Amino acid sequence: MSIPQEDTFADVVTKAMRGLLQTDAMVAERAGLASAQVVALRTGEWDSAVGRGVADVLGLHPGALEALAEGRSAPPALRVAGLESFSTAFDDMLVNSYLVWDAATREAVAFDTGADAAPMLAFLQKNGLSLKAVLLTHTHGDHVFELDRLCAKTGAPAFVNQRESLPGAEAFESGRQWLVGGLRMTSHLTSGHSQGGTTYVVQGLERPVAIVGDALFAGSMGGAKVSYEDALRTNREVIFSLPADTVLCPGHGPLTTVGWEKQWNPFFA
Repeated sequence: MSIPQEDTFADVVTKAMRGLLQTDAMVAERAGLASAQVVALRTGEWDSAVGRGVADVLGLHPGALEALAEGRSAPPALRVAGLESFSTAFDDMLVNSYLVWDAATREAVAFDTGADAAPMLAFLQKNGLSLKAVLLTHTHGDHVFELDRLCAKTGAPAFVNQRESLPGAEAFESGRQWLVGGLRMTSHLTSGHSQGGTTYVVQGLERPVAIVGDALFAGSMGGAKVSYEDALRTNREVIFSLPADTVLCPGHGPLTTVGWEKQWNPFFA
């Protein structure tokens, strides 16, 4: 199933305005526009001149924002052996969870649970995989909705960053590693969307992979509910320091890569 990008250009503009504590009037004054023009942009009416002016004020890349608005920047379809994604419906949105596994030992690790663990459980059984751990990117409800069920069905322990607590999950400090078969998962703090938001870098597959949760989306990022400044900083320091061919697995929307995001993400291009 092809998953569309999570955010539109209007979502990007809205997130940047919210993060910078900017009103329509404030952005309009700084950009030399009418407030009505900013409102129209923020609510989904694209105008190139207005979009570029607002992007400059908000610290967004004008060309990347325009490409998103015009549908010219969808990431290419990606496939990695030993990586499977699951997209399940939670209210009016789709949320992703992931499995990685070692082909030799058939040992697997899950990242988040999504709204329904049934597809993941069926995949584990069909492919003869043994789940050894559930690693949580953060504790928002759509990402942990099926944690009790997934752990009960598989016997796998769950882990969460110590900045966020969750019954049934063991807390860890950022930097902890897990070794499962020939795979190594290393945790890195990417807070901002949530207090303990965590990116897991997976080594041992055919190419580098990072499970980023809601820290980053293809062409956007999660809403900075805790700190916009921290969200931008930790994404740059952690995710954008990875090799360009690293496959990024977001909590919503399609897979992407570091290299693609460096070119097309309005927040970071």
